[in-house]
Amino acid sequence: MMRTTLTIDDDLAAQIQEQRRRHGHSLKRVINALLREGLQSRQERPRAKKYRIRVHKLGMRPGFDPVKLNQLVDELETEERREREE
Repeated sequence: MMRTTLTIDDDLAAQIQEQRRRHGHSLKRVINALLREGLQSRQERPRAKKYRIRVHKLGMRPGFDPVKLNQLVDELETEERREREE
């Protein structure tokens, strides 16, 4: 058993006091239960799956800038909207 002094933020202290009142337990018991719960939940987290990206060749001709495709699409959509409004 370890004996120590803790400085607890006011918002957490209020939540701890609420749990003490609700369950009728001592401060020591509530703090130990919360620490166990927190530490246990950190150990049980499943590991995230590795994210893999598959690279595909676009097969575009040399000198073709695929970044400008979005600009072309925007220009075509703007032109189409103007035609509809006329």
